Amino acid sequence: MNVKLLAHTPEPEKIIATAAKLCYSSSDIESLKDGLTNEKVESFVAMLASIGHESVMEHVSFTFGIEGISRACSHQLVRHRIASYSQKSQRYVNENGFEFITPPEIEADAEAKAEFDKQMANLTESYNKIADILTQKHTKTFIEQGFDEKEARSKARKKANEDARFVLPNACETKIVVTMNVRSLFNFFKHRCCNRAQWEIKAVADEMLRICKEVAPNVFKNAGPSCVMTGRCPEGKMSCGKFNEVTAFYKQLGTKV
Repeated sequence: MNVKLLAHTPEPEKIIATAAKLCYSSSDIESLKDGLTNEKVESFVAMLASIGHESVMEHVSFTFGIEGISRACSHQLVRHRIASYSQKSQRYVNENGFEFITPPEIEADAEAKAEFDKQMANLTESYNKIADILTQKHTKTFIEQGFDEKEARSKARKKANEDARFVLPNACETKIVVTMNVRSLFNFFKHRCCNRAQWEIKAVADEMLRICKEVAPNVFKNAGPSCVMTGRCPEGKMSCGKFNEVTAFYKQLGTKV
């Protein structure tokens, strides 16, 4: 798994503080912005976080490039609807010899790992066979439509990919670019940093939060799972029971040692 910050709103904390102060001031925007020292920004953002004034957080966004995750993980990720996504297409990208993600529990068990690898090899073979069969069929059709053989085969392979991909597994590796505003990130971290979240999406969320804390430490000071953000666990009897450990972990996440 590899998570990279591709871009973010410049001066994120100052933008948030400016937007918030505008709600309570008759001054012009440039005057408000220029009057915000680093100390005032830090104090004002901390106050906003403490009272839960999150609407002004929507003015700041972060864009991440995420590689080396499974389709099972990306499917969970895109369920967070207030965001923008661009993902590697299995329709246009040939998945011959596709990379796949092996869950740690399978990796740690020799028998399970052997069976897992066997099935990945079988699926690779099936994908290639189906794609070859369909490519030959579509090539003939495109040639009959007047395309030369080289162009016909190129178009045929792309058309074959969109049906051959149906045999690809959840384990298939994917890449995705994600943009979320801060308020959406809070919600994402609240659900996906939780110990009860699936291991892969939790790892992605933890790394995204670590990066966000480095860029805007005051904004994301109290970000994390529900127990960290609200001081209580909403999971009831399904709680992990590790409130102190979880709180300590997210308090130090992103801090420079």
